[in-house]
Amino acid sequence: MKKLLMLLVISLVFANCKNDFTESDNHAYLGGEIINPNSEYVVISSGERIIDSVKLDNENRFLYKMNDLDPGLYTFTHSPENQIVLLETGDSLHFRLNTMEFDESLVFTGKGAKKNNYLINLFLENEKERESMLQFSQLAPNDFRSKVDSITSAKHERLKIFERKNSTSDVFNEIADANIHYYNYARKELYPFAYYGNNELINLKSLPSDFYDFRKDVNYNNNNLRSYYPYYRFLEYHFNNIALNKHFKHSRDSVFKRNSLDYNLDRLHTIDSLVQNDSIKNSHFRHTAWVFLNSNNNAGEISQFMEAYLKKSTNESHKKYFADMAQGFIKLSPGTKIPDIALINHQGKEISISSAIKKPTVIYFWAYDMKNHFKRMHKKAHKLKKNYPELDFMAICADDMSSEKWMTALKQYKFPIENEYRFSNPQDAKDQLVISRLNKVMLIDENGIIVHANANMSQRQFEEQLLGLLNQ
Repeated sequence: MKKLLMLLVISLVFANCKNDFTESDNHAYLGGEIINPNSEYVVISSGERIIDSVKLDNENRFLYKMNDLDPGLYTFTHSPENQIVLLETGDSLHFRLNTMEFDESLVFTGKGAKKNNYLINLFLENEKERESMLQFSQLAPNDFRSKVDSITSAKHERLKIFERKNSTSDVFNEIADANIHYYNYARKELYPFAYYGNNELINLKSLPSDFYDFRKDVNYNNNNLRSYYPYYRFLEYHFNNIALNKHFKHSRDSVFKRNSLDYNLDRLHTIDSLVQNDSIKNSHFRHTAWVFLNSNNNAGEISQFMEAYLKKSTNESHKKYFADMAQGFIKLSPGTKIPDIALINHQGKEISISSAIKKPTVIYFWAYDMKNHFKRMHKKAHKLKKNYPELDFMAICADDMSSEKWMTALKQYKFPIENEYRFSNPQDAKDQLVISRLNKVMLIDENGIIVHANANMSQRQFEEQLLGLLNQ
């Protein structure tokens, strides 16, 4: 009898311990399998905060326990791609994907899979709608609004059915609802650019007076959604439009010049006046600074912009990053000589960049992981070379890779190798040339003098810039 009583007491103690553990052990698991991996790691983050870098095993799988979980959105990155997942207490979420079709191949299993499969399918549906949205954007304003509202209503009906069947949480409901709403809002913010065009944006005032009534429902300070793509992207477009209206009130321009100093100062002011949440505010300040600095070629304007940016931002790491970037771009102003970076040519010899420049030269950059960009830039350069035989086109690999891997990549796509180079010291070269984006193109005259440090081969005015290079 005593033994039976003792066993009963022990069982009750363990049961109570187990219940206490279950309630306080606020964790979730995230794991996956990556087919055709680009690297050995997956990086898990929340907003801008990196939580951990997890190494894949021999079967390209990983499993990570997230302790003290704050239910919400998390990002997993397998460079250069990333995707967002929703994690709540007790989830054991696993995914499988192929890097050749990153988003399209992504499938979730395990506890928490249904809600994440729903969200990824909603993301893919929104992506597929892009083409039809371009067509709808040719409709008159009220017809366009009616069309996108109808699509949004259908999505909401499907969401209600999913919520009833699966007894979803408040966290999921907020995120799924935000996805649908903010995609709708973003399309309305983009509409005038597609309907009127950049040259007629002054006609914004001809939109129906209630076209932007949805703006009264916008929460500029939703910390739960701060890094959620539909919310973040909507705010970008929204700030663009508000700033544009302010810009046209004191500017004589009728053409939207995204990289103009006045417009970007208006954009900083718009964000500062509408957003109170420091994380969201600093994130959009950062985006504005990154776009402006990477598209501007005027040292004076860069200095004026940075003076305003540094006064408004409260994120010290952002401020240091862009202050350093701005100083780098100022050193690359038109009329200055290009830093004499050390290169390695296709023969394996180290040479200086100045010795490789014999005539007006277009320098563009690529990386092995960005294969689509790699192919697109080379094909574009090859086409331009035929039209502008007076110019040289120099391709530089920005990766830190072996000669064998570099040459294999070039031979795989059968690109000519005579004007192909790689950096001898990639990190130092990228710092000196301020390579923060791979679509950066530099235009250099025959004497090694910089004509443009921030051109873009994909922009409409690029050929005008090439003519300017030839006329130096």
